[in-house]
Amino acid sequence: LSEEMLSKLLSNEAGGKPTVGQLLAVAAGVGVVTALGYGAYRFLKYRAEHTPPTEWRRVGEVSDLWIYPIKSCGAVRVRQFQCSDIGPQVGLLRDRIFMVVKSADGAFITGRSHPTLVLVQPTFDAAYERMTLSAPGMMDITVPVSSLLSTTSPGDFSVWDQPVAAIDCGEEVARWLSRFLLSEDFGLRLVYYPLDQPTRPVREKNRIHAMLTARDSGALHDATSYMLLSEASVADVNTRLEKPVPALQYRANILVKGPAAFEEDNWNWIRIGEHTIYRNVKPCTRCLFTNVDPETGVSSPDQEPLSTLRKYRLKPGLGASPVVGMQMGIRTLGSIGLGDAVYVG
Repeated sequence: LSEEMLSKLLSNEAGGKPTVGQLLAVAAGVGVVTALGYGAYRFLKYRAEHTPPTEWRRVGEVSDLWIYPIKSCGAVRVRQFQCSDIGPQVGLLRDRIFMVVKSADGAFITGRSHPTLVLVQPTFDAAYERMTLSAPGMMDITVPVSSLLSTTSPGDFSVWDQPVAAIDCGEEVARWLSRFLLSEDFGLRLVYYPLDQPTRPVREKNRIHAMLTARDSGALHDATSYMLLSEASVADVNTRLEKPVPALQYRANILVKGPAAFEEDNWNWIRIGEHTIYRNVKPCTRCLFTNVDPETGVSSPDQEPLSTLRKYRLKPGLGASPVVGMQMGIRTLGSIGLGDAVYVG
């Protein structure tokens, strides 16, 4: 309704009070306008949240990159990687594409319960087709990743009680892991995620994060396929600790230098280089695994850095899990490398 029409209806130029019909017409008109306005607001809000911006602000550059081929095991430092739908990759070196599971029920194990998992160090050949595992007191063992897809069909396993299809990597590496982690000849298996797309829904506990979708769940990741951390955030925590912890202990994929400490908390869209775009979909909440030293495989007896983080990095709605870093979903595929500029929008 225009201002002129509304004025005429309310003044009733015929000379009397507005009729009930006229008042209802006014109310209906106002309701329609309000509904249209709210609908437009919701549409614009949705578009802003789900469409990458056109203007970007440079905040820093990539200073380190890591891929963790086996969930909870050692990292492989790389100079660049492709950003796929299920996470970082260089050839068949992919992030969290393997995991160690219990033979009895196919449930995964992590460094939370088995901290010496971090001492299992994967390396890859020059073609990124064969993975060799080393660990203290063990002879090296090689897993021919390139042949896994043709050797057997996927079986049923689980990540956080969510079913996931994966390929068993065989008896030899199963025995190797069981001996190192359990001092037994059996009990554990190594499995491989064979798909190029995520298959798990968002976990119930993570549905409070509106931007997080099933497309972000990665291969065998806990929540998302990418995690970013800033050097300044690591340094800020270390100023409060008796024994500093390295950035690697937070198990990020992307380390950035330039931003102020915890500035990444407030980023929405992130672009690295010219083309690769991510969405900040949830804060990275920290658990007991954060206390495990990646060099020794020992969890801090003082519960550090987790205890210190709980003093100043708790966020509303996230309980007793403090936040360091952010978890991202890929929105525009591409490749990134050391020294690439990091932009936010």
